[in-house]
Amino acid sequence: MTTAGGGQQTLGKILFYRQLEPLSIEKHRTLGVSQVSNPFSFLADTHLVPLTVDEFGLAAVCYPIIFDTQSKTPLAVMGLRPGMNVFLGADGSLDPEVYLPAFARRYPFLPVMAGQEGQPQPAATQEGDRVLVCIDRAAKMLSSTPELPFFEGEKPSRYTQEAIQFCREFDMLGKRTQEFVKLIEDNGLFELTPLSLPRANADGTPGEPQKIGEYLRISEAKLNALPKDKYLDLRDKGVSAVMHAHLLSLGLWPKILSRAARIQASTPLSN
Repeated sequence: MTTAGGGQQTLGKILFYRQLEPLSIEKHRTLGVSQVSNPFSFLADTHLVPLTVDEFGLAAVCYPIIFDTQSKTPLAVMGLRPGMNVFLGADGSLDPEVYLPAFARRYPFLPVMAGQEGQPQPAATQEGDRVLVCIDRAAKMLSSTPELPFFEGEKPSRYTQEAIQFCREFDMLGKRTQEFVKLIEDNGLFELTPLSLPRANADGTPGEPQKIGEYLRISEAKLNALPKDKYLDLRDKGVSAVMHAHLLSLGLWPKILSRAARIQASTPLSN
């Protein structure tokens, strides 16, 4: 499966952020956000969205939760390939019943590790690191006549302060997620799993499945084979429910496949 970036990052190309700029009163004094139709249409080209472990319970009833083969980042599977999000309508409207990951809900804001890209203001500081608050200047909800301005006078508005706080809380959840992934790695519970699409032969009989990628999952067999003391240690660390939510979510692959098939069938063939 294709990697989806998550967590704190340096300025550059980041999942569905197109024009990142450090938020500053000098450049963005008159800007803010206004209500727009289908505000999450930016997800249309995204089929994998990073998740935090605290979201597994809500996400597990909507779509499969997998782990990236390289970074081990937990990912919400919202489609089978780039350019297809099966939970968005043709007009960019989001299925109202699907859980939207916090990674997407913080948009158009993004906390970025401070580097040599500039000296923006304001900056959100965290223990041990300096984190810059950036915005996607290309976000369609940005407006020069905003309903919710970024600044009021010389200070960040209440809306901006709440967005910064959300970014801080998201960073804390990201650290918890990294700790969870390390526990799974240290106990050798990951297994590489192929992702294949069912295919039919010309006569209608089942054909050889088509492999389209692979992903990491927690192995139920490895989990059950853990020594009792190690299993109890994981339970006492509070990760049992998270692991089982992940395993439960894997039963939703048919839902993604059927939605993808309906989208494929309704897409006009190009001339």
